[in-house]
Amino acid sequence: MSQPVLSVKNLTKKFGEFKAVDNLSMDIEKGKITLVIGPNGSGKTTMLNCVSGLYAADEGQVFFRGEDVTKNKTHELVEKGLVRTFQVSSPFTRLTVLENLLVSYGQNSGEKFRWAPFSSKWKNEEKDAMEKAYGVLELLEITELAEDPSYTLSGGQLKLLEIGRALMTEAKMILTDEPAGSVSVILAEKIFSHIRELCRNQGLDFLLIEHRLDVASKYVDYVYAMDSGSVLAHGKPKDVFEDIKVIESYLTVRR
Repeated sequence: MSQPVLSVKNLTKKFGEFKAVDNLSMDIEKGKITLVIGPNGSGKTTMLNCVSGLYAADEGQVFFRGEDVTKNKTHELVEKGLVRTFQVSSPFTRLTVLENLLVSYGQNSGEKFRWAPFSSKWKNEEKDAMEKAYGVLELLEITELAEDPSYTLSGGQLKLLEIGRALMTEAKMILTDEPAGSVSVILAEKIFSHIRELCRNQGLDFLLIEHRLDVASKYVDYVYAMDSGSVLAHGKPKDVFEDIKVIESYLTVRR
């Protein structure tokens, strides 16, 4: 295996005496869609929060594309191409879909006070931003929603907009929490189809959490199963889904 695109080494995150993530390690291979599964409370989202800079880990290291990014803040990671989307989509509700994409574009000098008066500096950047936004809309097959206020979108459309906003940042890898959560099977299939397209043809890597295993299993390349803050099993999807330890972890009653 070549150098992992994302490597997590002995990661630990505590809340008081409780270890939400306990000495966890995983290597995410480039060119793959990697799924993290586990019962509620197994530490999946906390792990993602640590990797994406929302939480500071108590122990361990995170490497992205060979660089130690353990102490980087979220905005610093975005600049490096490591972008996070969330389980609950939170767009600017009074802006249109297109405007939400444009807000996420981070290369517009016209938004900076010192360059605002000098249109020659940024007018081409605004043109580039618009072209990129329409390219993202077309890629995700939501061009017809461009002028719709985001508060009118369905749950599945909001999930696609969340991915689109990540794409506007020049993401190299997307960390996403339940991209198909609370949407119909048809929309869930569409979302995962777009994720596969982005990975295979656009060179984006994905680390995602998802409970819709019936859908996700058809699209992902590798699976990590977590329980009690640690990796319980990892490997090809079929092998992990059929692992007796993984099955038992879902059946255990947690108090």
